[in-house]
Amino acid sequence: MEKQKLPNATAVLILGICSILTCCCWGIIGLILGIVALILAQKDLKLYNENPEVYGGYSNLNTGKILAIIGIILSSIYLVFTIYIYAVVGEDGMKDFQQNLIEKIKQQEEQ
Repeated sequence: MEKQKLPNATAVLILGICSILTCCCWGIIGLILGIVALILAQKDLKLYNENPEVYGGYSNLNTGKILAIIGIILSSIYLVFTIYIYAVVGEDGMKDFQQNLIEKIKQQEEQ
């Protein structure tokens, strides 16, 4: 008998990869994708543990789960960093920083 693929293994892998790729989008998108990937991974893991001889594709599921965890960690760090910067510097401070940076670049180009 041929082994069936786990129903969400590919989706978990793709969501895990997307979670890492989108971790710098304010941290929110990567966090959401990583959590969804972990929820789907848990469902498939239960299914696999009930009948391991029936299902294949556990390696994709495990890889996707690891990538989702990494994406959640990176997204959380970026989100906390963004909140910290806005709390310490504020929105006006960020705009001033960008304007000062642009002015310095223009001054260097003129020299």
